[in-house]
Amino acid sequence: MQKVNVAEKLSLFSECWSPRLVGELNGQHVKLVKLKGEFVWHHHAHEDELFLVLKGRLLMRLRQGDITLDEGEFLIVPKGVEHQPVADEEVHVLLFEPASTLNTGNVRNERTVDAPARV
Repeated sequence: MQKVNVAEKLSLFSECWSPRLVGELNGQHVKLVKLKGEFVWHHHAHEDELFLVLKGRLLMRLRQGDITLDEGEFLIVPKGVEHQPVADEEVHVLLFEPASTLNTGNVRNERTVDAPARV
């Protein structure tokens, strides 16, 4: 059992849109990711996702209306809900989601990460 220093883990990578695995519990992954720009519209057919903003401001575009998340706020996107994360400036996010969750959901493109690296 080891504690995790989130700031230290975030300092180990600079790539945006490439989640890093920092923990696992009960079939769930805890990931850190840096975001900047627009991601692809997508959904996850079988998994809910939790987005916790650690630094910056994240706009979550949803077909039924956008939600802005500031530092210390989180949003749970239910399975099946199409969404598009957008970050005007670099944002640091903690993701909590089932281990089976593919970052691009139902879409495969150059940003798809099949197996996130552990930091």
